Amino acid sequence: MIPRLETERLILREYRPQDFEAFAAFMADPDVVRYLHGEPMARADAWRAFAAGIGHWHLRGYGVWAVERKADGVFIGRVGLYNPEGWPGLEVGWTLGKPYWRQGYATEAAKASMRYGFLTQPVDRLISVIDSGNKPSQAVALRLGESKGPAQDIVIGGKAFRADIWSITRTQWQRQQDA
Repeated sequence: MIPRLETERLILREYRPQDFEAFAAFMADPDVVRYLHGEPMARADAWRAFAAGIGHWHLRGYGVWAVERKADGVFIGRVGLYNPEGWPGLEVGWTLGKPYWRQGYATEAAKASMRYGFLTQPVDRLISVIDSGNKPSQAVALRLGESKGPAQDIVIGGKAFRADIWSITRTQWQRQQDA
């Protein structure tokens, strides 16, 4: 049910049981989660987030892929489409393990996810929910062609966080594809 996407350097695929160890380590890293929900995730909470990512595909028909580096088959993070109950729209989101930052992987995988979203979902825009202090993710959003919109309170785990809503319309995305 979960489609497999390939980019030049990456494979976006379903989660596998062996991905969990790296996933749990990423979600326990304070640097990785600083702008997601603020605090490192306990292993049990990481398991629930991992399982929820799989369940999202079954409930929505789209979701977040495990990102594998083609060169060595290493699981490097998650990227994809996200829209849980109460979210401000269909999001293209990314979370990579710290060893894989600043190599263009987030942009490469997010572009493939964005393409999939616009080609398969009847939406007029895609969003990315980004903390105002998260300059690296803002740079990814800009490379994707997104524009910063208004800040909004986002509730995660019963706790409200203020975040900027970045977005790109289908028309803007299509113009990029035609260029």
